[in-house]
Amino acid sequence: MRVISLSVDGIFQAAQRGLYDWLDSQDADVICLQDLRALEYELDDDVFHPEGYFAYFFDSGTPHYNGVAIYTRKQPKALIFGLGFSSGVDMEGRYLQVDYEHMSIGSLLAPSASSEVESQEVKINFFDDLQAHMEKITRKRREYIFCGNWQMAHTPRDVTDSDALQSESGFLPHERQWLSQLFNQIGYVDAFRRAIRDPDEYSWWPSNKIGTGPGWRTDLQVASNNLGQRVEYGAIYKNGQFSSHLPVIVDYDIEL
Repeated sequence: MRVISLSVDGIFQAAQRGLYDWLDSQDADVICLQDLRALEYELDDDVFHPEGYFAYFFDSGTPHYNGVAIYTRKQPKALIFGLGFSSGVDMEGRYLQVDYEHMSIGSLLAPSASSEVESQEVKINFFDDLQAHMEKITRKRREYIFCGNWQMAHTPRDVTDSDALQSESGFLPHERQWLSQLFNQIGYVDAFRRAIRDPDEYSWWPSNKIGTGPGWRTDLQVASNNLGQRVEYGAIYKNGQFSSHLPVIVDYDIEL
């Protein structure tokens, strides 16, 4: 099963840059897109409904702001829109999930945050609730893959200059600790790192040009432990650019 994840910085500009032509060549089973910046009714053109895929969207209700999508070759048994946090903070980002008999795959856009206290607080609350949710569902007899733009990097090898970024949102100590707890205590797996352990693998270039300015690996496929053991291949696609983020490709030795 091939899963591709990409934060597109706006689905219209990504399409103009050739995203859907490239996706057509990848033969992915599931494609998770984030940061669509479009409303669902605006996506009725055939280009946004590739042949051979079921297409699902969860927009923000606000034009030109966030939104996620999932394309899947196999029709799911159920769809879940949002994470259902009682605080409502999950709606500060976006989450869409497709459910199959024994597996669920989600497309996640986490809230970003500037240096402002309020936006940092929203991001902290979102990830606190998300951690509680992800820990709770480990007790289910179900496998999960959470694909998305997590808005933070884990270790020094996941950014170009860790010393310079220590005080930047996305690489703050508590954010890195959150990911460490997710992987080391709760038991999820950074699927890409199962296949590729090299440094200098970055999925986000804020400058919008690969190799210019700081690079980050903020785009992750986070898999439940059993699925993490079945990763066969991982890559960040660097031969074309459809947004400031790069596609993350992971092959799993399993079928939907």
